[in-house]
Amino acid sequence: MNHSNPILTVKYWLRTGYRPLILLVALGLLMISSLRAQLISLKTIPVAAGDQFLLFPSQNLGIGGVSISLSDSLADPWVNPAYGNKIKGRHVFIAPVYYRIANGMGSARSMPFSVQWSQGVWFAGGGLAIQTLNTDENPTFWQPGARTLSGNSAENKYFAGFLGKRLTGLNSSIALGVYWADLSALGGVDLLYNNSQKIVQDGDISDIRIGFVRESQQGVSQEILFIRNEVDLLHEVSYRRGWGEEQIEQNLDHTVTLGLHLGIQVPLNNDEWKYGGLFTMNHKSHPKIPNYEIMNIPRDPGNTMAYNLGVGLSKRAALTTFGVDIIYEPIWSNTWAEADTFMVNLEDQLIRPGDKTIENDFKFSNWIMRTGLGWKKDHQTFQLGLQMRTIQYTLDQQDYLAVTQRQQQEYWSEWTTTWGVTFEYPEYTIRYSGRTTTGTGRPGVDTQWIWFGGALEASVGGDYIIAPSDDLTLEAARVITHQISIAVPIGK
Repeated sequence: MNHSNPILTVKYWLRTGYRPLILLVALGLLMISSLRAQLISLKTIPVAAGDQFLLFPSQNLGIGGVSISLSDSLADPWVNPAYGNKIKGRHVFIAPVYYRIANGMGSARSMPFSVQWSQGVWFAGGGLAIQTLNTDENPTFWQPGARTLSGNSAENKYFAGFLGKRLTGLNSSIALGVYWADLSALGGVDLLYNNSQKIVQDGDISDIRIGFVRESQQGVSQEILFIRNEVDLLHEVSYRRGWGEEQIEQNLDHTVTLGLHLGIQVPLNNDEWKYGGLFTMNHKSHPKIPNYEIMNIPRDPGNTMAYNLGVGLSKRAALTTFGVDIIYEPIWSNTWAEADTFMVNLEDQLIRPGDKTIENDFKFSNWIMRTGLGWKKDHQTFQLGLQMRTIQYTLDQQDYLAVTQRQQQEYWSEWTTTWGVTFEYPEYTIRYSGRTTTGTGRPGVDTQWIWFGGALEASVGGDYIIAPSDDLTLEAARVITHQISIAVPIGK
């Protein structure tokens, strides 16, 4: 068997004795209901959402988040729970996080607590986090003065856990991971209701993951992960219509994601250098998409197919760590609005309830590149990294009421600089990681009096599927994030 070719390795793995395990994992997926893991983020606008879901420590955060060919013993079990097979002993982690979006566009403070445990063939982990999220603080013409404390601040709660078993005879592990977030606010949503007086959010994100990892004696690591994620949120938005009374609109946001992730890491001539590859597929169903801004037109269904194709190269020696990831991300998304009453278009054709009034077809061609370097001196480790994400898409929009067609192309890039330092001792480990992102902020469109004519649609929970009514504009803002992680072993 030639392990230098990842394609042949995967074919060999599927041919020789592991098909029953893969079928078992697939059957398990049919019996469960939701998850958040290798999810592909959708963005049709450069909205600054912050690092709301950065809740657990990571070894590689300071080196740009390189991950395809470089293992991360802290973060990997929370992404694919089967990687909990690398846990040794018992540890407790405290990892507070603070991020701020410049120009008063929002901030958050999170206090996560987690434990990891391993004994014999079993391993497990659990964590919880309490988060205070502050939304956009800038007043507008429609909202003079500062918002009240309750209107500007919200509390979110997060719970996560995993349980797995080592299959020693097969050099493999299988595990189940669960995640649930009780949300009172989602970062970035307030930036898309610019003219609102107050926004009240409520809902949850729930997910379950099933992971399988196999490691051969030659050092080849292969993983498979099945995902089902569900976002279920309600936005209650208040507007002041001129000098009239307050008007409240309720916007539902519901998205279900089914995903499959495959990954492989292969050592080169020695154990220091590795290369890897990944394939991720997400099918997103959007039964209900929010109606952003004040045009109260139904924004109902949508479907998305998203893929990640990536390769990576890394080196991990005694005193240095280096890695690079390159990911291509093609995405196809289709959203539409449906009529809720009988209508007649400009050509006197009848549109019945349930017929499409607007249809949007998005075609994305995105790229992600990450690189980073770490070096160790005595008990200290220093890290620097860089990530670039380019987003490019074409929107083809069909308006069945106005009987018009239009095409719009958008492109922007997001740059993230990362850094970190670690102090490691037998009794404890203290890790600080930071990063700053540019290229996002408060988006808008190049149309005057947008609140009387613009229709925006989106799905949140990491996704913003918005069909802009005109060319995009951006009030740029920098996002700065800090994380301090303290790890303490329990016993020996």
